[in-house]
Amino acid sequence: MTEPETAPLLEIRDIAKTFGSVISLYGISTTVRAGQVTCVLGDNGAGKSTFIKILSGVYQPDRGELFLDGKRLILPTPRAALDAGIATVYQDLAMVPLMAIWRNFFLGSEPTKGWGPWRRFDSETAKRTTRKEMLDMGIDIRDPDQPVGTLSGGERQSVAIARAVYFGARLLILDEPTSALGVKQAGVVLKYIVQARDRGLGVIFITHNPHHAYPVGDRFLLLNRGRSLGDFAKSEIPLPELTRLMAGGAELEQLAHELERTSVGQEMLEDIS
Repeated sequence: MTEPETAPLLEIRDIAKTFGSVISLYGISTTVRAGQVTCVLGDNGAGKSTFIKILSGVYQPDRGELFLDGKRLILPTPRAALDAGIATVYQDLAMVPLMAIWRNFFLGSEPTKGWGPWRRFDSETAKRTTRKEMLDMGIDIRDPDQPVGTLSGGERQSVAIARAVYFGARLLILDEPTSALGVKQAGVVLKYIVQARDRGLGVIFITHNPHHAYPVGDRFLLLNRGRSLGDFAKSEIPLPELTRLMAGGAELEQLAHELERTSVGQEMLEDIS
């Protein structure tokens, strides 16, 4: 007898969001499980940004529900999302390039020591913790005092991911983390996504690149102009089909069919005349 499957970490059920007459999202549903990566794919204007902002508490959906561990979840503010263990790493990373790695790691949540008027920033703890957390992610930083702006794009992403994990994230949302990176650095980021997944986090990986998504993904949600083209487990869709859908293959096939019908109709008219 098989055991019943546990509730997903996050369930997104029939979410919709409009801005005036513009439909940004309509009827979007998917799930995210602990220790798995759900990839959300779509080109510009697909609704990925709105999707992220709903999950991070910036926007509230006009329709639909969110469930965390099987319980209804309402996110009126970004603070509520953080308190629920949902951390979002945006493309701009919210880092100060001229600040040291350890200062960026604790930016806004600095550890202190002492009390009263003698309370002060505990820089030694911050440096030690930063180095340990980065090592746990497989990154041996040479010097925690080096400015974060001297790191590669992939290394900066790793700092942001390690920071989110340290501060208690259960669900990590990554907004196009590989979009501005070369092949080698994109591979570095994908490795850190796998490490976060293997530590038991649920990961939502937002991307427009199916070749980045497929090696690390367990589930794939495809968006096109605010609507879902499908929500697939990895076993349900091979990479060529995922790429075809991302490239608008279904629309191109429909267009080819319409053109063929038009051509046949034109030939019939010519025969009659």
